[in-house]
Amino acid sequence: MKKLSFTPQSGLLVISLITSVVHASEEAYPLKIAPQNVNDALRTFANETHIQIFSDGDSLKGKQTEGVSGSYTISEALQKLLAGTGLTYTFTADNAVSIKPAQTNNFSDKIDLKPMTVVGKNSVNQQEAYKVSDAFTATKSDAPIMETPYSVSVVPQQVLQDQKMIRVEDAVKNVAGVKQSWTNGGSSDVFMLRGFDNLNLYRDGFLMPSALGGGTTKRQTANLERVEVLKGPASILYGRNEPGGVINLVTKRPQAASAHSIEQQFGSYDFYRTLVDSTGAITPDDKLLYRVNLSYENANSFRDFVKTDTFFIAPSFTWNISDQTQANLDIEYQRFDNTSDSGVPPLGKRPAPIPINTQMGEPLNNKNIGDRTYIGANWSHNFNDKWKLNHRFGAEFLDQASDFTFFFGQPTSDGNFVNNDADWNGNRGFNNANSSQMQNYYTTLNLSGKFDTAMLEHSMLWGFDYFVIDNKDSTACCSAYPEGENFNIFHPTYLTQAPNLNYAVTADFTQNWYGLYFQDQIKFPFNIYGNVGLRYDNAESNNNLNGVASVDDAVSPRGGLLWKPLKWLSVYGSYTENFGVSNSMWNAPKQSILPPKTAQQWEVGTKTEFLEGRLAASLAYFDLTQQNTPVYFTNNITRTIGEQESRGYELEVSGEVLPGWRIINAYTHLSYANINNDTSDGGRGNTDHRMYNTPRNFGSVWNTYDFQTAALHGLKVGAGVIASSQSQGTDANNFQLPGYATLNLMTSYGMKVAGHKMTLQLNANNLLDKTYYQGTNTGSMIGVGTPRFFMGSVKVEF
Repeated sequence: MKKLSFTPQSGLLVISLITSVVHASEEAYPLKIAPQNVNDALRTFANETHIQIFSDGDSLKGKQTEGVSGSYTISEALQKLLAGTGLTYTFTADNAVSIKPAQTNNFSDKIDLKPMTVVGKNSVNQQEAYKVSDAFTATKSDAPIMETPYSVSVVPQQVLQDQKMIRVEDAVKNVAGVKQSWTNGGSSDVFMLRGFDNLNLYRDGFLMPSALGGGTTKRQTANLERVEVLKGPASILYGRNEPGGVINLVTKRPQAASAHSIEQQFGSYDFYRTLVDSTGAITPDDKLLYRVNLSYENANSFRDFVKTDTFFIAPSFTWNISDQTQANLDIEYQRFDNTSDSGVPPLGKRPAPIPINTQMGEPLNNKNIGDRTYIGANWSHNFNDKWKLNHRFGAEFLDQASDFTFFFGQPTSDGNFVNNDADWNGNRGFNNANSSQMQNYYTTLNLSGKFDTAMLEHSMLWGFDYFVIDNKDSTACCSAYPEGENFNIFHPTYLTQAPNLNYAVTADFTQNWYGLYFQDQIKFPFNIYGNVGLRYDNAESNNNLNGVASVDDAVSPRGGLLWKPLKWLSVYGSYTENFGVSNSMWNAPKQSILPPKTAQQWEVGTKTEFLEGRLAASLAYFDLTQQNTPVYFTNNITRTIGEQESRGYELEVSGEVLPGWRIINAYTHLSYANINNDTSDGGRGNTDHRMYNTPRNFGSVWNTYDFQTAALHGLKVGAGVIASSQSQGTDANNFQLPGYATLNLMTSYGMKVAGHKMTLQLNANNLLDKTYYQGTNTGSMIGVGTPRFFMGSVKVEF
């Protein structure tokens, strides 16, 4: 907001204006806000009453409230909340309140009010519901996005709620440069970031690599607060990773204010999902806080023989040891009993023209059962306002058994997989694992500090991290389909008994690496911001089955410069390098050690804020090159492609256009996504081919509108489109996935029932029932997109 002032001559006008807007609803709200700090209490109050609350952040620091309990109007509740705090309130609109220190001045003095900021970020009426100003992922600090010389995007909580996201892949459709992909029978989270595969997700800034080694379980989103995406190489802060970027899941944290909700979702194809969220204080002094998120999902599918049955619980605890020291404990447990989807094959240059429900897999050879457990602990200590030490430890365990049917190549023109090709071309087979055990451990230590040198303001970060990944598989991969048992995709017949397979240990590998990193965020005169950093990685990989081992190390730099000539405008440029994952763990017996992936990126862009900061837009151009991409050759032998490159434009717009009208839009033009140099042997010859799953144009548009009139208060509607142009199915470019566009709608209505907030919501995805394909597994297995899907939900908050 603009800085305000008034003089004695304007005093009567100010009083008149205040009087004209102090006509908030006389409705009494049942409130139960415990004694706590004023900032948290006002956030809870904003959620309960849908009032926007503005304040200068400094005036709330150190203030405590005695809380409020009972049924009160907004004015009465604010008087009680602010009693004895030295704060007062003023209505600035029907649904907006300004909180400021109580003034002892009379109107003969000039009063300057500080710029106002908003508290109560979870309020559905809060102006930043679709726009977030700060993000942790780009710098491991809450740096303003407008002052960060890298491309970072945020999908906030309100978007997740409005679109009723149940998968991470659905959330990132709102982010430019990110596209859902498909592998592991649809059981894994997999994405294309700026044209490159990414199987890894991060939780609160730390790697959760369950997808390594065949782990196939999608992350649950019940405890998800928002999704942050740092686009481009991220080795400087996160170590070995794919070059397209980092998808970071920011989880919900315990709150002092007591809040609880239960939600029941139900939808097409026998979809049922129950969610519970409960948080509050365990001790009266708010020293010990808790939060528990729970979900249970049971569903069938439009695909034959596919089902989902998943239970998830995530308790977390915060111990406020002192004003300077805090400790947290997080636990996640997920039990899944699901089935996989073998996808559909190509036939000629397009996906085979078969009904979208037809399954290539065997119903008697299809399971995905297991448990995933995560335990994490961290503590932090603020030495003073400028220096902070943080330490974190995490461990993740995955035990899994799976049966899966796969195929290579294309069937014959009449639709037959003949199962007699020695090179597996046109064959089906079994990839079963009766035991997969994965253990991942990490620890990290960070010291951050702020200080000035001459005219420069520094915000420095020093860090150390150490990762251990230990995976073992006992499988029957890759067993051939019974000789002579042909399978026709147009007239499928399935086995009458499960295959009898011989299991053996087929994967036993460990990887451990440590990293040391340094980053300096510098504010220069004339609103120029710099970011420079350097990281050293040392990684040891061991494939214990074939005795192949390697030790790789690298130094990865990053640097960026941003100029903010106007409050609403920033322009930036950056250069980053990436140290990719090891290729040695996947080598076949007696194969030579392959070099690790490396990557480099140049990026320039601009960021803007309009309408007094309510609407944000960004435009970025990038050029990203990767070396040593591993590709499967034949007979379990892997080779590397010499160089792949992607470059293009990304446009994003998010925020509030008009009161009640909010948008989040993303568009990507991937002008170049080619294999510059295919050095793999065997006549693969993919040089100058387009990389698979990389459409030239893709993006999304999403709008919601909260009706502002009293008669329609609580009613919201929304609509959006997700679209993509044609993409290549493989790096060989031997078939294509057609382009598509899907239409999505929503409506919701919030009301008070027995003193509690109830929200009814209906979402319709792919309303026009378009057939589309999510992507491929780099080969011939194609994932089918969900047809028209309706989801209803009932949510009660108390």
